[in-house]
Amino acid sequence: MDLLERFVTLWVVIDPIGTIPVFIAVTTGMAAAARRKTALLATAASMGVLLFFLLLGQLLIDALGISLLSFQVAGGIILFLFALTMIFGESKADTDKRSVEAVGEGAGKDGPSPAIFPLAVPSLASPGAMLAIVLLTDNTQFSVVDQVLTGVVMVSVLGIACVFMLLASPIIRVIGNSGAAIISRVMGMILASVAADAVLSAIVEIVHSGSL
Repeated sequence: MDLLERFVTLWVVIDPIGTIPVFIAVTTGMAAAARRKTALLATAASMGVLLFFLLLGQLLIDALGISLLSFQVAGGIILFLFALTMIFGESKADTDKRSVEAVGEGAGKDGPSPAIFPLAVPSLASPGAMLAIVLLTDNTQFSVVDQVLTGVVMVSVLGIACVFMLLASPIIRVIGNSGAAIISRVMGMILASVAADAVLSAIVEIVHSGSL
């Protein structure tokens, strides 16, 4: 597998462009500095998760006996639940207050920072991205050099995702908070559809393969 194929594969599963509406949704109302901190923290956290799967993911999945399709179903359900919060979310004032406190204080009383959930996991370091990393660094198929190159490609895609999130600030200035709220709900519908499709595709594959 050449570098272009690896790049395309990781681009699709990490989806830097698709992360933009999620980033806008969870950072609406934050100060510019808080949005930058969120973007950088999300990138660093997702990189840490994917590097873990690059180094130890194959051993972990084999040890637990987890199938790729099971990961896909779980990831789809998580994304669907998050999509529901985008569509039927609480009042904007409450969301803004919690988001600012979470970014400023880390994992506060109200829950983890939005940089960790949902941006780092499952938006950037999605189950699909975790499994793609495992497959692209399979010890039985790829040399150490190939695995290192895959890691470099992965870091590059995450770097691009970080740039896209940092550029979301001028987008928010143009569309305003009301526009961001509308985008959040529209993108929530799209994300719910993508999540449902992932779950249904996995179920169909399970039925066809006779894994039930």
